[in-house]
Amino acid sequence: MQVIKFDPARWPTTLMKNISSIKITSLVELFDKLPEHERIIVDVLRQIILENLPAGCREKTAYNVPFFFRRKGICIIWPASIPRGGIKEGVLLGFWQGNKLKDSDHYLTRGANKKIFYRIFKSAEEIDEDAIVKLLKEALRVDCLFKK
Repeated sequence: MQVIKFDPARWPTTLMKNISSIKITSLVELFDKLPEHERIIVDVLRQIILENLPAGCREKTAYNVPFFFRRKGICIIWPASIPRGGIKEGVLLGFWQGNKLKDSDHYLTRGANKKIFYRIFKSAEEIDEDAIVKLLKEALRVDCLFKK
């Protein structure tokens, strides 16, 4: 029998390999996997989005994270602890058609992706509900431009 020695320097790599092989299919599973500070941010963002999206919009788990859509993708919430989000800490709120949004307050950041504009939150206190609601309304306006 081989004894495997625990190496604290390799722990994050091992954890990421285990998480990346997991397929999250529900919000309960997602919340079970998140650290508390990310879970709080995700919960606050979800509540703002769910309270402001009209009937006909849906939420599903895609790419192991909450994804909101109607005709096309509207927004996505991506915690840093879920692989392939491209962030090292915090929770990303991304708007799929961000390049088409009128963001007069310059609330969102344009990253390497041409379409998705985003904002990263490192605490729930950083969340500006009014700014997000304004962007959600704009995202819904853009979504209406697409055919059913």
